Amino acid sequence: MLDTIYLAIPAFALFLGIEWLVGRLRGIQVFDLKDSATSISMGVGRLLLGLVADGLVLLSLVFARELGEKALGIPTFAMDRWWHWVLAYLIFDFFFYWMHRGHHVVRMGWAGHVTHHSSQKYNLATALRQSWTEHLTAIPFWLPVALVGFPAEAVLVVFAVNLLYQFWIHTELIDRLGPLEWVMNTPSHHRVHHGSDLQYLDRNFGGTFIVWDRLFGTFQEEAEPVHYGLIENIETHNPLRVAFHEWASMLRDAWAAPGIWSKVQTFFRPPGWKPGDDSQTVRVQQRSLVRGAQKVYNEKPSNARRS
Repeated sequence: MLDTIYLAIPAFALFLGIEWLVGRLRGIQVFDLKDSATSISMGVGRLLLGLVADGLVLLSLVFARELGEKALGIPTFAMDRWWHWVLAYLIFDFFFYWMHRGHHVVRMGWAGHVTHHSSQKYNLATALRQSWTEHLTAIPFWLPVALVGFPAEAVLVVFAVNLLYQFWIHTELIDRLGPLEWVMNTPSHHRVHHGSDLQYLDRNFGGTFIVWDRLFGTFQEEAEPVHYGLIENIETHNPLRVAFHEWASMLRDAWAAPGIWSKVQTFFRPPGWKPGDDSQTVRVQQRSLVRGAQKVYNEKPSNARRS
């Protein structure tokens, strides 16, 4: 997978330049230097750490494929027909949806994924703000793709293509795209996903296709202008804090929780959960915090695409 991403680096740089130029021609400041530098540094860190992490992903996929073939009798796709690749991509994107959704509602997943949401800007540099730990917590979601017959190498290829697709949707300079919005994930849909506004929390988890959100009740159309970032923003450009602040917070909460069971639940309950809460209590608390926090960190949403 890393080989594909490395090859895309010149394209990333080119499109960042194009986005900056288009914004300048429109009189819009698309990038904040410190914020963008942090996002790019997170992407570089992900590539370096990926030399180890992707090895673990590969080994896990190989094991799942062996299990599927030898224990369950599921043959391996030869990947010599075009529809094998289309099917692999569709199945992977389906599991990406559930991985993404799970990483928003299970705190141990959110501890890594929060990195990607920590910028209060929304531009192509934000797409590069990648987690340093998320690919490890995502492994269980990729195993079924190998289990049902797809070789580990093929899973990594569609993984990379799926990730590359999501690069271009991180921009405010592209508005609605008409009928394409019904099927594909687009900049408009993904702006919603990055919003911390009340109506935008935990919506639009799709990778390439938005149909999963429409099918499973998590779709939200972009209506009001979007406030980007977290419910409680971390206000730092330190890459180490960006990468690990929620891991540290989760471990502190687990240490302080009474009893072994409460400590264990801290890792698997939703973000914001405390002993004695139920899921509904957590969501009410988060929504109350949204109403109080948005005015503090961002008086008005970005409106680059409306200029």
